Formats: sequence, C-alpha cells, structure tokens
Amino acid sequence: MRGREILIGVTGGIAAYKTAQLVSSLVQAGAGVTVVMTRAARKFIGPTTFEALTGRPVYRDMFRPKEHFIGEHIGLARRAELYVIAPASADMLAKLTHGQADDLVSTLALSVTCPVLVAPAMNNEMWAKPAVQRNVRQLEADGVTLIGPDEGWLSCQSIGPGRMSEPAAILEAIRAKLA
Repeated sequence: MRGREILIGVTGGIAAYKTAQLVSSLVQAGAGVTVVMTRAARKFIGPTTFEALTGRPVYRDMFRPKEHFIGEHIGLARRAELYVIAPASADMLAKLTHGQADDLVSTLALSVTCPVLVAPAMNNEMWAKPAVQRNVRQLEADGVTLIGPDEGWLSCQSIGPGRMSEPAAILEAIRAKLA
C-alpha cells in the first residue's frame, strides 16, 4: 500500500464512524488517503477526525478549491488510484447509477478513471427495496465493485442486511483491487 493514492468518499450514515478505522488502517499501511465528505456525512462524523488521521484537508465543496484550482473534481480524480465510497447511502447509490453529480462525492464518481469500490450501508428495509436492488445491479453492470452490505445488528435496532462491511474486509478488497 506504500505510496498508493486512495480517495475516500464518505456519505451520510451512522456507519461513517467505521470509515475512520478504514482510513487509519490505510494510512498505517503507507497509503496516501484523501477524504471527501457529503453534507449528510458531516452530520455523523466531523472532518477534523479525517484530517487528523490523514494529515490532509478534507474536501467538501466543489466551488471552494483548497488544492486544485482547475476543480477539485478534476485534480483529486487524476491523483486517485482507487475511489472508495464508504459508507454509500441509498441516495448515493441512486446518484451513481444515474450519473447525478450534485456534490463533490458524486461528481468525483463521474470524473475518476480509476476503479471504484462502494460499501453500501443502510436500513434493511431500504436495502430490500426494488429500486435499490436495481441500482446495485446497474452499478455492478457498469463495473463498480460493491462490498457488502453485511447482515447484523443495525442502528435502527433491526437485524438484517444493510450493515456496512467491516473496515478490515474493505481494506482487503482495496488491496485486491490494487494488486
């Protein structure tokens, strides 16, 4: 992982806390990690957490460049060897499926030329909806790799599919993608 450039998109969901462990593991393995967050993600975990873990700024806004004045969606996309969206909410799955680009996380999905790995996380009833399952099938057909979701205890106090895969499993999927 040493010297590899990983771009992490974080969307809204309680599973965002797991992404901090994933980011920490990637940095400890020697990867350069850049984090991009949606507005909803910031309701669950703060950018300061990711800035401390990565030693890099967290990107949130398409129109206030911090580093790439040609557009963060271009500069960050060109640097990335792998784009990981974890957690990926039902909303983000729909955006990715339909090419909607109304925030930096979804715009980057259209800009990157590297592989994309998505770790869905949502309530089990949401996961079971035909629209979500159609989106999952379309994303897979489009070449996006999905990991999970797993079954288990969910924050809504249900048990079922929808739980974001554990950081260690996502890390192994990242290693496999970069091999």
